[in-house]
Amino acid sequence: MRQTAQSLTETAAAVIRAVTDHRDLSFTAASTLARLEREGPVRLTLLAAAEGVAQPSMTQLVQRLERQDLVMRVGDAMDGRVTLIAISDAGRQVLAARRRSRDARLAELMAALPDDDQRALADAMRVVAPLVRRMLGGTARPARPARPARPDETPRSPERPDTGSDR
Repeated sequence: MRQTAQSLTETAAAVIRAVTDHRDLSFTAASTLARLEREGPVRLTLLAAAEGVAQPSMTQLVQRLERQDLVMRVGDAMDGRVTLIAISDAGRQVLAARRRSRDARLAELMAALPDDDQRALADAMRVVAPLVRRMLGGTARPARPARPARPDETPRSPERPDTGSDR
């Protein structure tokens, strides 16, 4: 089972590298945008930790993405002193275009397979896709603890700007 897991990991990484257009964004930049799209606005420190990079590196990346209008800084409705990093509409459009290009490239490669292999691959995807979804579900960032309301204030709802995310 361990060998199958290792093979699946290596294959997934190879597929992403092979079919992804790296001209406009690095893998880390695209991964960061995808995380922001999936999980919503987040503190820069948490974003760096989630992406496995040092905070200074994430700071530089976010500044580059800001200059390209792919991310923006937004206030935290729970704590006005905090600034969160959020994906912009332009960032969502760039991700969507990259996905369309990647999917078209992969479909082109798969179309060259014999029919039996195409069916076998479709069968394998029916097994692998739910596994990957469960795996991704475990990577969601933990919710920030709510700040207790002071006795003299009305509790606020934890509203966040609409990011287009389904979370």
